Order: sequence, then structure tokens, then C-alpha cells
Amino acid sequence: MPGWLPRAMVLALALYACFRLGSWAFDQLIGLLINVLIAFFLALAIEPAVSRMSAAGMRRGLATFLVFLGVLVAGAGFVVLLGSMLAGQIVDMVEDFPQYLDSVIKWVNQTFHTELSRVEVQDSLLHSDWLQKYVQNSATGVLDVSTTVLGGLFRLLTIFLFSFYFAADGPRLRRGLCSVLPPARQAEVLRAWEIAVAKTGGYLYSRGLMALISGVAHYILLAALGVPYAPALAVWVGLVSQFIPTIGTYLAGALPMLIAFTVNPWYALWVLGFVVVYQQFENYVLQPKLTSKTVDIHPAVAFGSVIAGTALMGAVGALIAIPAVATLQAFLLAYVKRYAVTDDPRVHGHHHQRRGEPLSVRLRRLWHTPEGDDEGQGTDEEPQDPQPRS
Repeated sequence: MPGWLPRAMVLALALYACFRLGSWAFDQLIGLLINVLIAFFLALAIEPAVSRMSAAGMRRGLATFLVFLGVLVAGAGFVVLLGSMLAGQIVDMVEDFPQYLDSVIKWVNQTFHTELSRVEVQDSLLHSDWLQKYVQNSATGVLDVSTTVLGGLFRLLTIFLFSFYFAADGPRLRRGLCSVLPPARQAEVLRAWEIAVAKTGGYLYSRGLMALISGVAHYILLAALGVPYAPALAVWVGLVSQFIPTIGTYLAGALPMLIAFTVNPWYALWVLGFVVVYQQFENYVLQPKLTSKTVDIHPAVAFGSVIAGTALMGAVGALIAIPAVATLQAFLLAYVKRYAVTDDPRVHGHHHQRRGEPLSVRLRRLWHTPEGDDEGQGTDEEPQDPQPRS
């Protein structure tokens, strides 16, 4: 046996053991790493506000605390307002459920010539097997729901804690990172950090402005229709439609449609039509103007980044995919050399046509070609004349 073979086998086993240990550690820490990534982007989003307050003379830690306090107060107020609205609407819907059921049964009897009654329908629903199984599963799943809620609160606390440290100790973090890099690399890291702050802040700014415009537009519609809790519903539509990519508009419009249906079923159709029309206006008029200077990426790239982020990290990946891709694109374009584009019609989408005889003239010449011109071609005995005919 060669003397190097035992050492190579030990080295290979050690590398394999380190790989398995690293894979196991990564699987165990994937949740923490995602929380840290979310905290980092949240810190980048509030970096401009904290920097302005710090430049005005306020301590950076206090400035970060005030910014987070404002975010928490606004978020808690929105959740409380929306929760009270939903609770009131659920109570009203439960109280009015017999009337809705009577109207549905009456329509079914008149349309299909049946003789259904509300008592029979209620008894069949209450004594159905699927309802009993649903109640049993709900009773056994109370502990799971409580565990999920507690886990979500702990995760939220972890994100806010890391983002607070990232924002409050941002200069120290940058100095520590640059201290282990050569000067040329330090400039690149600081440039990437600056681009990330600008793109993330610009993304939130443009989304917040579009959320405000969307909320005002939907509030005017809901107030005109007399839908209750119009301010809360407008805030819900504005936030959900802008900060949940791709499907946020339809998720946001479902709740106003449901509340409008309790007032008048036709109002739900009005809300649906307005949501569809406003979405087209936002996609083709409003969004290109607001995001052209903040997050200037192609809609196809944005859609693909959202799909990729969802496949990698779920809803979190979908939320941070667009600012991450915008940051990467801006950073790469700073190092890509550009050239002047040639003046060719094909660049502008025009077809390049050959200059010469028209097609009709060439077809006419081929049609009137004498038969003698084709003699001697296509045979192996007689070589073709290399000189062109006049």
C-alpha cells in the first residue's frame, strides 16, 4: 500500500464528516438565517431615516428606537382597527345568516321548483359527518394553533432585535467588515452597501406611495357605495396589494367584496370591477412612473424574481426578491462596460430588406427562362459552366 493512501482516506473521511456536519447545522439554522436576512433588509429600509436623525444630532440608538416605535405603533393600530372591523362584521354576518339562508332557499325553490325549508337544511348541516369531524379537528388543533402563534411572536421579536442592532450599529458593522479587506475591496463593499440602502429604501418609498394612492382611490369608492368601515378597508387594500407581490391585489380585494356583499350583492360586482380597472391603471400608468427612478427593473425580471424567491424562501423570499434583484442589478451594471449601439433598422424592430430586383421581376424571369438553359445540368458526365450567363 502506498504511504499516501491512508492519509488520503483519512482526509476524505474527515471532509465528508465536515460536509455532513455543515449540512446538519445549516438545516437546523435555516430559520435563524432567514430571520437575519429579513432583519438586514428591514435595517436597510430604515437606514435613511435613522441617518437623517443621527445627522441632526440625535444619538443613533435613540433614533433607531424612535423609528421602530413609530413602525410598531402604526402596525398595532392597523391590526387593532382591522380586527375590530372583522369581529363586528363576523357578528353581523352570523346574526343575519338566517336571512341569507332564507333568501337562498327561496331562490332555489323558485328556480328549480323544489320544496326545501330552512329547518331541514339546518338539521342536515348540524348532523352532517364533515361538520362533526371539523369540530373535533378544531378542538384537537387548539394546542397547535397556540404553538404557532407563540412561534410567530418569537420570530417577530428576533427579527426586530437583529434589525435594531443592524440599524443602530450600522457604522460599526461597516468598519468591522472593511477592516478585514484591502482598500480596493473596501470601496466595492461600501458601494454595494450604499446601493442596497438606496434600492431598498426606494422600493419601500414607491410601494408606500402607491399604497397611499390605492387606499385613497378605494376609500372613495367604498364611501360612495356606503360600505361600512371604509377607512380600514382602504388601508387594507393599499397595504396588501402593494407589499404582497403578484397576487396581493386579488387577496386585498376579496375582503371589501365580502363586506360589500353584506350590504348589497351588486356592490360586490362594483368593487370587483373597480379592482380590475385600477390594477390595469396601476400596472401601465402609475407604477412605471413611480418606480423608474427607484427600482428600475423590467416587469418580467420582477415577476421571475418573485417566483424564484417564493420557491427558495416562501413568502419571505417573495417579499424581499424585488429589492434584492434591484440591488444586484444596479451593482453589476456599475461594472459592465457599455458601447454605442449601431445605427441598424433591426435594432428598432424593422426588418432589413435586400436591395435589388423586386420579387415579381425575378419570378417573371424564371418563368420565361428557355428550356435549353437547363440542359446539361444535374448530370455527372458534363461539368457545369463556371462562367455566369449574361
